Amino acid sequence: MLTPYLPYPLVSGGQIRTYNLLKNLAAKHKITLASFIRNEEEKKYIKELEPYCQKVIVFKRRQAFSPINILLSALTPFPFLVCIYFDIGVRREIQRELQRENYDLIHAETFYVMPNIPATKIPIYLVEQVIEYLVYQRFVESLPRWAFLAKPFLLLDVAKIKFWERYYWKRAKRLAAMSGEDRHFIQKLEPDRQVDVIANGVDIEYFAKTKKQKPQKPTVLFVGQFKWLPNRDATKFLVEDIWPKIKEKIPSARLWIVGRNPPKDILNFASRNIQVDGEVEDIRFAYGASEVLLAPIRNGRGTKYKILEAMATKTPIVGTRLAIEGINIKNNHEALVASSAQDLANQTVKVLKNPKLGEQLAESAFVLVKSQYDWKKISNELDRVYKEVGTN
Repeated sequence: MLTPYLPYPLVSGGQIRTYNLLKNLAAKHKITLASFIRNEEEKKYIKELEPYCQKVIVFKRRQAFSPINILLSALTPFPFLVCIYFDIGVRREIQRELQRENYDLIHAETFYVMPNIPATKIPIYLVEQVIEYLVYQRFVESLPRWAFLAKPFLLLDVAKIKFWERYYWKRAKRLAAMSGEDRHFIQKLEPDRQVDVIANGVDIEYFAKTKKQKPQKPTVLFVGQFKWLPNRDATKFLVEDIWPKIKEKIPSARLWIVGRNPPKDILNFASRNIQVDGEVEDIRFAYGASEVLLAPIRNGRGTKYKILEAMATKTPIVGTRLAIEGINIKNNHEALVASSAQDLANQTVKVLKNPKLGEQLAESAFVLVKSQYDWKKISNELDRVYKEVGTN
């Protein structure tokens, strides 16, 4: 299993996903984990993964804006995203590992680690957590007017991402997407590709222990890892366009923004009624002390952990169609779904003013997440696919 990050500590969606898959697949498979790390400090977490892996290999990744990465993206056909991870030394090390052991399958998590896999007859199973080029395309399109000089170069990089993403879809024997929507999107571009839906999950037992307590002020929660660009966009949309409309109806309302690595512009949103926390000791406390999760996601496909966690903690959800993508949520049953700033504000106010409605949504959502999105069930599905891909 080749991943662009060490799946511990559990601070990002990708880490949570990979860790739980390893944990649940370990009894059925002998897994060698090969992961990129950003610094030597991360090696202390290897011991947390060893119980689930026969071997853990780590590669030191160059800093994102290393001159080498900038030069590679300028002089080669690879986009900047691929250049961050591509390393001839890593490729050689992986080649030696494949020669040393008799592997049945290579699981590649994200397309941009694929250039490090040498030519091989071992079947490759490529997992796409999101359609990467769409995320970057949306980011470039949303740049302010003053960035017009940079846009042509960034759009060229987006075109490169699209080309190589599709190229590695074809190189893999089989693909996995997080949602039916993503599967449909991939197969529309590459009709001959077989794509499984291996959804994201949640640790039901852990999150079900959340203690709910009514906050002193009506509290709206936003959760998001800010290294992921769609979360930055959603936060700005929330604070600048949605929040003033909520405050008009409920002046005492409080907004709580929780997420690692908040950039300066997100931190600057903090005010008397808006709290921004880059770290919380236990994310369950945030869900337990909030009355509604608001997820105004406008970009980034795939299943959102914040939604699954809210469902497992019985926190009512208001969000966009994209926020609930990949989860079998029905509008007005497990969540309230809207798209415009005004409608998202109205639906949030409705939940805050009608606790009974919030309880009904939360209970229905909990039943759904428990029955369909437990990591054990998702791992069983991946185990079935592994056996098909690895033996054919």
